[in-house]
Amino acid sequence: MRFAIHLAFSWSLLVGLVAGLGQPVHITYIQCGSLIDGKADQARKNVVIVIEGEEIKEVGAARTGGEVIDLSSETCLPGLIDAHTHLFLQGDITAAEYDVQLLKQSPEYRTILATVNARRALEYGFTAIRDVETEGAGYADVDLRNAINRGVVPGPRMEVATRALDVTGAYPLLGYAPNVAVPHGVQVVDGPDDARRAVREQIMYGADWIKVYSDRSYRVRSDGVLDDIPTFTMEELRAVVDEAHRERHKVASHAMALNGVHNSVEAGVDSIEHGNYIADADLKAMVSNGIYYVPTIFVGEYVAQGRAAEGARVWPQMLKIHEGTFRRALKAGVKIAFGTDAGGFAWTENPAKEFGYMVRWGMTPAQAIRSATSVASELMEMQEKIGSIEAGKYADIVAVPGDPLADITVLEKVNFVMKNGVVYKHP
Repeated sequence: MRFAIHLAFSWSLLVGLVAGLGQPVHITYIQCGSLIDGKADQARKNVVIVIEGEEIKEVGAARTGGEVIDLSSETCLPGLIDAHTHLFLQGDITAAEYDVQLLKQSPEYRTILATVNARRALEYGFTAIRDVETEGAGYADVDLRNAINRGVVPGPRMEVATRALDVTGAYPLLGYAPNVAVPHGVQVVDGPDDARRAVREQIMYGADWIKVYSDRSYRVRSDGVLDDIPTFTMEELRAVVDEAHRERHKVASHAMALNGVHNSVEAGVDSIEHGNYIADADLKAMVSNGIYYVPTIFVGEYVAQGRAAEGARVWPQMLKIHEGTFRRALKAGVKIAFGTDAGGFAWTENPAKEFGYMVRWGMTPAQAIRSATSVASELMEMQEKIGSIEAGKYADIVAVPGDPLADITVLEKVNFVMKNGVVYKHP
């Protein structure tokens, strides 16, 4: 037995020496009571995950030595992915709160807060996020992404959309006197040429995604349809999508209602963000064209409280419309990726609350989990390295003290977080 243990240790050391060109690679074994791998509907029991350096080496093997992390009373899952966040926002339940952040907080201070939010996201169990604009903080998300990648500060893997795009008069800050120059939460563009230039600029400065705001000014029609005013002309919107796709970048469209969604689908965007109302014909086109739906449910309830208090009664109505749309999208087979709009609500709120809404609105727990693992990784084109627990993928692993397939709200209690083979949180 002593010889077998010695042989196993020597083999692990040899593999590490070869892989690291002289530097031993650390081997870690995670003993999971249950494993939800991000692909299957069912959990596997008593599974060992072998971690070699920053990657998963093997799943299901018996322990042969090395460091062991005992999660035998936990359920292990792939690191969660939030495909719609705003690290540079601290919650804007009322319009005034948004103005304060852009007018009274410096970009430097907002960046400091964003690093805190990045750490929070990681500790909630989100090892990867798509941050869909800085809301007036310029290209600071690029720097934060790079700092995380270089190990300067802890946080999730990030894909970033930098400044986002909208047209004149459509996005805050609004309502100030004409002679008072105020910042905007977006890059303002008018005309297809201006739109192309802005896309090129954002990509030049490090954007992974291009974000557009495709509608505004919502109202519920007598037939129950959520109507809107589209922002971009079709010529402008097509120019954005064409330029981004030509440069091999994707486009995320904030589209909450009838016209914004339809125009976005017609222009060929890659994801519809929010989508409170989507016509059946547009759902069908989304399925045909592989356009993802990122519904961000919880933030709608959160924001509706503040907006209703301000007199905008349409927001509570939008919640009911949103549920109907979500159920129709699920039935139609639209690819639904998990996204919360964290930052639209305070980062002290756990974004995993979104899971409970998705299940109440018709998803199975397994579908909800896949939306935040394998499906979200495909949206971000990172499926080769994250989104499931498999050999060769990054060791992004979280664990919870319970069974999320029986009670999805258990995902609000992540107590173990590993990213790239490094433990950031332990029971």
